[in-house]
Amino acid sequence: MKKNKTIQYTCNLCGSIHSKWVGKCDNCESWNTLYEENNNFSSLNDKNSKVIELNSLKQTKSTKKRILTNIREFDQVCGGGLVPGSVILLGGDPGIGKSTLLLQVLAKIVDDKYKCIYVSGEESVQQIKIRSDRIGVSEKTISLFSSTDVGSIIKTVKKNNNIDILAIDSIQTMFLNTLESAPGTISQVRSSAQELIKITKNLDINLILVSHVTKDGQIAGPRVLEHMVDTVLYFEGENSNDYRVLRSIKNRFGPTDEIGIFEMTSLGLHEVINASQIFLPNHGTQINGNAIYAGIEGTRPILLEIQALVASTSHSNPRRSVIGWDNNRLSMILAILEKSCGISLGNKDVYLNVVGGLKIKETAADLAVASAILSSYFAKPLPNKSLIFGELGLSGEVRPIKQMIKRLNEGKKQGFKNAYMPPSNFENKNNIAVNKINKVSQLIEVFNFTRNA
Repeated sequence: MKKNKTIQYTCNLCGSIHSKWVGKCDNCESWNTLYEENNNFSSLNDKNSKVIELNSLKQTKSTKKRILTNIREFDQVCGGGLVPGSVILLGGDPGIGKSTLLLQVLAKIVDDKYKCIYVSGEESVQQIKIRSDRIGVSEKTISLFSSTDVGSIIKTVKKNNNIDILAIDSIQTMFLNTLESAPGTISQVRSSAQELIKITKNLDINLILVSHVTKDGQIAGPRVLEHMVDTVLYFEGENSNDYRVLRSIKNRFGPTDEIGIFEMTSLGLHEVINASQIFLPNHGTQINGNAIYAGIEGTRPILLEIQALVASTSHSNPRRSVIGWDNNRLSMILAILEKSCGISLGNKDVYLNVVGGLKIKETAADLAVASAILSSYFAKPLPNKSLIFGELGLSGEVRPIKQMIKRLNEGKKQGFKNAYMPPSNFENKNNIAVNKINKVSQLIEVFNFTRNA
């Protein structure tokens, strides 16, 4: 049957499809990112297709136990280790430590007699050796080679079919010689990942794909790439900060939004055992505008310091600057404070910062943010060794949140004495004095803020 030839234009950044070439992508509004794709298609020919045998869910045996890397933070983010045959996508900013983390994970796995192959499309074998010498894993029996040809990689994997882990660094450098497009394009990334996933699933091999990110912090390549894999991990952190956070965005075999915390040193990445301790203030006295928030990241409780600064401004449009939190949610908190507490911040600049570079997504931080803003506005510090958490409603009410006992337990472990939180009926077995806050306006009275400050 005669094949129909169609031409379409695909955005190299977001993957959206256009019927004709345009200079600016309508979806992501990026310039000069469209490239031409020829799609030849015909009706289905089932001559070579076969009937697939059905399996009974009841009689199907569950997979064998997970592979532990013995890096506790990494295993926790993965949901308790690597599930055999699973595919992990690891993304992060340039220079954040993705390749270093991958090499350390493989070094730990080979200690347990698992066989690993590390394929680099960005570095030579000699360059990988330099990194392994620096982080002290050069004596590990990790098999490695440098290649960008997916066909050659698949043949090598089939020849060494007794391997347990295959690591690709990175998927954007891989290419199939059957496609005319350049490496890194949407079609190459999608097709290369599909071929690698197919062979590793058939051979029950764990596949770890390292991925680049765009300038907006999204994983580069087609969005379907995240749907094809089992787990999506994002390695984040500030270049000015030594701490790195490994966050689970998607996980078919464990909880999402789980985090692991590492410290980047000259000898590689080190696990941070007491995560709360690194984010807590080390100054001896309380400071205006500082509040300690008890949060939940995935399944672990963690204590964070939230800083707020309220300052007068001469500009007609006051600044609202946020680091580590949602800017829109800050605007909502300011409106609630004005409505419920009678405090007008329309002529004030408001700055908010989550110390340590961690990004908070929980709405349970509302009460801590409001307390920090009030503390800075009235120039009076909050009580020492106090936890604050709770979600605010638009009418100023403090709403209950999940896992409050776990938050109090973490506060007790870190030596905190007081907690300001939503009303609840659970039995408090901690040595922490619980102060129940029903309305955000109670904070002025509870913390003894004076309105003429």
